[in-house]
Amino acid sequence: MPPDEARVEALESLYAHQERAIQELSDLVAAQWARIDGLTREVLRLRDELQTVSERVAPDRPPPHY
Repeated sequence: MPPDEARVEALESLYAHQERAIQELSDLVAAQWARIDGLTREVLRLRDELQTVSERVAPDRPPPHY
């Protein structure tokens, strides 16, 4: 095999490995983004729920020392 062909083959192999690695990283980022999005919605839901419970338990009124 001529040296140029060997170099092209090596570059093509490297390119294929990099393409696979990039796709795996892209999939990982997409999965993490979906997880972050879900956790963000859950935190917002819990914040709203806590606020609702707080308002039921202690309505807005000044503390007794005022």
